[in-house]
Amino acid sequence: MFDRRPPHQPSCALVWFKRDLRQDDHAPLAAAQQFESALGLFIIEPEWLSSPEFSTSHLQFALDSLAPLRASLAARGLPLLVRVGSASEVLEALRAETGFTDLLSHEETGPMWTYARDKAVAAWCAASSVRWQEWTQTGVVRRLRSRFGWAQRWQARMDAPRVLAQGGFAGVAGLDLHEIPSLRALGLQADTKSVQTGTEASAWAELDSFLDGRGRDYRRAMSSPLTAPDACSRLSPHLAFGTISMRTVHQATEHAIAHTSDRDLTKALRSFSGRLRWHCHFMQKLEDQPSIEFENFASVCDGLRENDFDMTRFEAWCAGQTGYPMVDACMRSLKATGWLNFRMRAMLVSFASYHLWLHWRPTGIFLARQFLDFEAGIHWSQMQMQSGTTGINTLRIYSPTKQAQDQDPDGTFMRHWVPELARVPRPYLAEPWKMNDTLERMAGCVIGRDYPAPIVDDKTAVKAAKDRLYGLRKTPEARAEADAVQSRHGSRKSGMAQTGMRRRSGKAESSGKVAARNTTQAAQFTAAQPDLFADMAEPAGDPSPGLA
Repeated sequence: MFDRRPPHQPSCALVWFKRDLRQDDHAPLAAAQQFESALGLFIIEPEWLSSPEFSTSHLQFALDSLAPLRASLAARGLPLLVRVGSASEVLEALRAETGFTDLLSHEETGPMWTYARDKAVAAWCAASSVRWQEWTQTGVVRRLRSRFGWAQRWQARMDAPRVLAQGGFAGVAGLDLHEIPSLRALGLQADTKSVQTGTEASAWAELDSFLDGRGRDYRRAMSSPLTAPDACSRLSPHLAFGTISMRTVHQATEHAIAHTSDRDLTKALRSFSGRLRWHCHFMQKLEDQPSIEFENFASVCDGLRENDFDMTRFEAWCAGQTGYPMVDACMRSLKATGWLNFRMRAMLVSFASYHLWLHWRPTGIFLARQFLDFEAGIHWSQMQMQSGTTGINTLRIYSPTKQAQDQDPDGTFMRHWVPELARVPRPYLAEPWKMNDTLERMAGCVIGRDYPAPIVDDKTAVKAAKDRLYGLRKTPEARAEADAVQSRHGSRKSGMAQTGMRRRSGKAESSGKVAARNTTQAAQFTAAQPDLFADMAEPAGDPSPGLA
């Protein structure tokens, strides 16, 4: 852009921290070292606090991250300010105070309010002669014209060297940093969830323990809410808030695969590595089409559920009082901890969308407030995919009874989170409504009094949902729109990047073998899309992924 600054004006960089609360692999931070002076900024924006998906647990995670980040940056000479207000107003006040000339930040793919905010900041920068430079920090490609070649670009970004700011900074002196505000100072009540701690150090600790062996049973244990909390990486909130970068996780995972002789761990980490690609793949959907936060992917689904919304059913689902023990246990666990494994998330959405016939937007807003790791691009893509409104994905209707029997066969998880059922005999725990009066008295749990009767009949509700959705999908309009959605958002079989499984060995391969392997990997990549919430490998006896 045309530089309208007075000649010889000292250069001063403002590093705007958003969803990148770290020092490691932080390009804007490294760039700030080239300026005559610099400072950092995190903004607590009213637009965020008033957004429907906001939870105070999200803000607390960020606040937890800011204190050690401020201390470590201060030790290197860079002051980190925390201000409250709309971004453009905060930036204008700081420009008047410090005279900063350049705004440095990472790109962000977030909810619509962040998109509107960034447009306003861009306009402010243009009007104020401030140069705004943005860097990528995920595999999301801004202004992407075609999905062809996307995988290679992802691979190239993730394989590139991490950007590290070495040494100290020429920090702006004399600033009043103020204390980092607490929730109480902001007029907010603390969330009651018991959640993970947000710091860069804790992100690294999670990564190290996962790669060092905690993730050995990842593929086998990720489906059960009993085993998943330990077997999964637990990096999702850290990636959402940027206390660790995607590139760091990718490179550390590839390094661990290359240097372990544990075959089970190798298989687990390769499975995990593939999911890192899907993380960015789904975020790309929101980047390409921001409207999916509010509108159906497939417009033929407009009106499908909107006019049938049942508030009583919605409130029972939110409260974990549906009468289906596995659904209720998962919801109560999520509300208490802010985390739930992928398969159980899918079951919650499936039950709400098909059994209860609830629209994905209200249920998605509620879940966004519960998930500590809320990531808008992944969240809204998955809400629609699990609700059947993308028009291109297989309908996966989870049976809550079957999931209880498969993933919690001894009833440990259900008894813990639904203590009303603690004394129910194991054969009846997944379906307590089948107990007779004698068994209810022995269990001290009368169905309909101490624990709800099923809010809907499983078979009747599922049949009605299938009839409506499959009937809709057979129409010419639905088929034509599915082609358009696939063209815009679907993964591509051609042009897949090499995953690194063979590159690490350093052994030469023939072009034929490379081509054959890449073709196979491409097919696996494409075929895996509907199964992000499910296992990479289904347990024995389980039918097609997630179907009842």
